[in-house]
Amino acid sequence: MAEVAGGAERRVDVEGHVFASLRLALLGVTAVVQGLGVAALFVHDHPAGRVAFAVPALVTLLCAVWVVRRRPLPKALVVGGTVAVLAASSVATEALPPDAHFGPAHWSYGLIGWHLLLLLLDRVPVLLAAQAAHVVLSVTQWVLAGAPERAEIGSAGVVVFSVTSFQLGVLVMSRILLRNARRAAEVAAERERAATRAALAEQWEQDLRAGFAGQLGATLPLLADLADGVLDPRADDTRLRCALAATQLRRLFAENDDVPDPLVHEVTACVHVAERRGVEVSLAVSGAPVPVPTDVRRELTGPLAVALSAARDRARVSLLRTEGEVRVAVIADAGVDFGTVTGRVEVECGTYGRHTRMEARWRTS
Repeated sequence: MAEVAGGAERRVDVEGHVFASLRLALLGVTAVVQGLGVAALFVHDHPAGRVAFAVPALVTLLCAVWVVRRRPLPKALVVGGTVAVLAASSVATEALPPDAHFGPAHWSYGLIGWHLLLLLLDRVPVLLAAQAAHVVLSVTQWVLAGAPERAEIGSAGVVVFSVTSFQLGVLVMSRILLRNARRAAEVAAERERAATRAALAEQWEQDLRAGFAGQLGATLPLLADLADGVLDPRADDTRLRCALAATQLRRLFAENDDVPDPLVHEVTACVHVAERRGVEVSLAVSGAPVPVPTDVRRELTGPLAVALSAARDRARVSLLRTEGEVRVAVIADAGVDFGTVTGRVEVECGTYGRHTRMEARWRTS
């Protein structure tokens, strides 16, 4: 879910950057076209035409407040600006004489489309509807102004087609740029995820090697002393050290297995080593599985490995899990005293004659 949310957020950032850059360019184009239309305004000077010319100019200035700062246009400005420029186009077209439609004096037809692009660039369906409404309204006003001749129809068709196709071409190019930007962002995100996975895999491998090295650090000297004859394999102390090393290594191997309940799996691994030595071990597990960090599992099972490696004939292991704590306890016929340890994992150990009772407790909260 986090990855999906991150992808959606990255996509929004890319779209915002692309639209901000395109709107900045459209702002310049609209301002230039508006300035070029000043001369056409005085071909057929009319008070309504001058007012209509001022409306899109005001909309351009208002848009510039947000576009220059590369911020999205407010919805109120988009709606109000769209209605205002379409109304201004209608007023300016109505003020023209019948023979001036779609000619040099018809400044509003070529200009309003750029305002619509500026306002509705990120709302394609609304933009297409507004452009269609602009064309239909302009053509309708032209037809109602007087029956046009065939030559006038041809000239008007050329103007409508050229202006509309050019502005729609800008819209198409903007969608292509947006698509390419999204693809580039997706490729960059995939590379970032791949680099993250590689770094995590490398870190996991280093941690795994460090864990094995830490366990083997106690085992290798034992093997070296056995090979050099320094230790007697028949001695009780040597056999105890070998049993402890075997239990620790078996627990370490189990730590890296992909299982639903790692703690039970590691406790069971320690039990199996003791059973292979002939120790009769009973295991009782109660409570639902709770997430236990790897380093905490090591501290919970460490005293268990010591007690089981020293057990002679029998041992009883219990694992209790509640919402508030996890306990690993063992009673074995071993005369070892693990002592009392206070920390993240609390360990209590007591010796009663030939029996040792050990309990490791981790509070989850």
